[in-house]
Order: sequence, then structure tokens, then C-alpha cells
Amino acid sequence: MTLEAVKPLGETYVNALRTGFENRWMDAYPRPRKQSGAHMAGSAYDVHPFVLMNYNDNYESVSTIAHEWGHAMHSYFSNRPQPYVNSEYALFVAEIASTFNESLLLDKMLQNAKGDDERLLYLGTALERLRSVFFRQALFAEFERDIHARVDKGEPLSGKRLSEIYGEILRRYHGEREGVMKIDDLYTVEWAYVSHFYRAFYVFQYATSIAAASLLADAVLKDEPGARERYLELLSAGGSEYPYELVKAAGVDLARPAPYRAVIARMDRVMDEIEAIEARRGRR
Repeated sequence: MTLEAVKPLGETYVNALRTGFENRWMDAYPRPRKQSGAHMAGSAYDVHPFVLMNYNDNYESVSTIAHEWGHAMHSYFSNRPQPYVNSEYALFVAEIASTFNESLLLDKMLQNAKGDDERLLYLGTALERLRSVFFRQALFAEFERDIHARVDKGEPLSGKRLSEIYGEILRRYHGEREGVMKIDDLYTVEWAYVSHFYRAFYVFQYATSIAAASLLADAVLKDEPGARERYLELLSAGGSEYPYELVKAAGVDLARPAPYRAVIARMDRVMDEIEAIEARRGRR
């Protein structure tokens, strides 16, 4: 399914991915005492990347394969042309390759869906992914920027004050004032156990990456002239240039509003389709 999904990227990409699948570049299945989750190890410059999975034969596992192998192919294509010193890419770019593959997989699955129940599964999964990787990370990033700015001005921050600041942002993002939903005070302490807040200025890169990936994937799926070639050049560039410039050369300027408006529009389209399916069911 993943090989089918990435066909828009051309034979070179598909053949590289197939080579990894066929030559045990992945530890796929769960077993006793195996590390949980999924990740890609691509730091050994002159060795192919390795993927750790815990595949459970469901759509989430397939989506995770597409995601982690997006990272693996990024390392594979980066290490081949780049010398060691330029082979490692920035996190700012890394999540583009993974979420790009998820976008291609979703497009393929929606094309092949057999009925509304199956479409709802894929659409719901996609919406939750957009919520957690774009909407939620943008919320996190605003909180992180705010508290660092306050410290820079010499303002003391207690745990209670941090919860107040986080709670205000949480309520604004979820539309409490507009009557969308009520946020219980219990949730305002969430900031304390988000591990990324203890690694300064990390979370925003998830939101920027998925915004860039959405535009880049749309361009490839629409077969826009040069879109595929520019994307593969981005994968092959490693850390040879400032990451913002690499993404801009691929066709997305992350300093402009367009990528973020595009991913918001994508969220709207997914919700519109979910609502349309539910409306059809209600009329039956």
C-alpha cells in the first residue's frame, strides 16, 4: 500500500523504498521486551537507514510505516550525494518528508475506499493528525514563545502563573468565549508534562513541517511541472543550506501565510467531507 501511494514520486524513489522493504531495513513486528513505538535511525552515514516498527495490521500501522519510511528515504537520498558534514538535515526539514508520505497514502486510500465507513476511518485519522501536529503544536508554540518573552523581560513565573497563561491560550484556541467548548481548569496544568517544553523552541517545527508537506504533496499529486523534481532535490540536499532556504527552493515559503492557510483549508475540507457523509446518513 505504501509503495502504491508513493508512485507519484517516480521510479527512483519507489525502487529505493522497495529495496529497503526487501532487504530487512526494518524490524517490523512487536515481540517481548522490544522497544515500543516507531522510529527511524539514519545517523550512520555509510550504512542504509533502519526503521523500528511495531506493526499491528491496522491502518494506523500502515500510516506509521509511510511516516517512518519518509524519514528513512530522506536519510537515504541525503547521504548519497552529500559529504558527511552536510548529510544530516535539520529537524525543520525532517518532518516534511514523513508527513508528505502520509499525505500521499491518504490520497491513495481515499481513492480506493469502498463505502462511507472506510472513508470516515481515513478522514478521521487525517483530521486527528492535523489537529495534533498542526493545530495543537501551534498552540504549544505560542505558549512557549510567550513564557520565554516574559522571562526575557524579568517577569517571575510560578507554576500557578504558567497554568494561567497556558489556560488562556488553550481557551482561546478552542473557542470557549465563542461557546464552542468549555475547558476545565484541570487541563490548564497540561504544560507541565509536555516534554518538548523542556527543549526550547522545538514544537513550532512540527506545524511548519506539516504546512510545507501539505503544499508540496498537493503540487506533486496535481503533477505540477517540476514539483516532483524540486521535492526530491530537497530530500537530497541534507544540511547543505539553511533549512528555510531549502524549503523555499522546493516551492514553499514558510515566512509567508500561504502554507498555513493551505493546511487550515485542508482541515476544513476533511471536516466538510466528514459532515457531508454524516448528513447523507441522517437523510436515509
